Amino acid sequence: MINRTLIGLFLSAVLAMPVFAQDNSQSSSSQPQAAPATGTTATTTATGKEPLQPETREGFWGRMNPFARKKYIQRQTQPIRDRINELDELTAANTKQIKDVDARAQQGIQLASAKATEADQHAVEAGNKAQAAQSTADQAQTRLNTVQQVVTNIDQYQPTTQTEILFKPGQTVLSKNAKAALDDMATPLKNQRGYVVEVQGFASGHGQAAIATSQKVAESVVRYLVLNHDIPVYRIYLVGMGNAPLPTAAGDESQPKKRINGGRVEVSLLKNNLEQLASTDATSSQQPK
Repeated sequence: MINRTLIGLFLSAVLAMPVFAQDNSQSSSSQPQAAPATGTTATTTATGKEPLQPETREGFWGRMNPFARKKYIQRQTQPIRDRINELDELTAANTKQIKDVDARAQQGIQLASAKATEADQHAVEAGNKAQAAQSTADQAQTRLNTVQQVVTNIDQYQPTTQTEILFKPGQTVLSKNAKAALDDMATPLKNQRGYVVEVQGFASGHGQAAIATSQKVAESVVRYLVLNHDIPVYRIYLVGMGNAPLPTAAGDESQPKKRINGGRVEVSLLKNNLEQLASTDATSSQQPK
């Protein structure tokens, strides 16, 4: 009987010890943690809170009670889970902020790139316009120089073509050869400007009779040019030279001047720079703008 009683007391003591050890652990965990010593700096975490302090008192069973209940374990691990949840929320918020900043940065970069491209296009257009303006200025300067040259030499006529028309004594009608020679000279003059036709008549004989005859043969030439080639009369200068000696070639003064037998007309085509100006205008108008 005594042995049974002792065995029962022993079993009761064994069963009561885990409960006593758990109560001691709960009481120790419920005690407030000691404040950090004066003069020390508390370390802050990412959540702005102080780090979790590990439990310093080990209790009867040490750090882990092998007979601890589920609620006790949950109560011990709840601060850790709360802190992990706070860190997850903070990480998510930081990730969202980083994405927002990156999106704004990308948008700013794209906007700056578009502005730079637009500025480049404007610069290219401005360069093209500047080149076109310079080309127009160069053409205008060339045109001005040409006009100045033409104005300077507007009354300077230079002989370009000379034609000789012969008449038999007492004859004032143009022959077939004479008409062909006048056609060759007058045909290119159609729609041209800046020219005059000089007609000098010569005839054999003496005095007023020679002058009258030279006048008639020269008028025959002028009449043919006006009626058959539409050359304006104001572009023709006629003079009857009578029996004056024929002019010699330019620069050939060594040869004696000769007189003629019958009638002779010297037709000279003289031009100034006005036709050159007209050709310059046509070339300028054909150039692309």
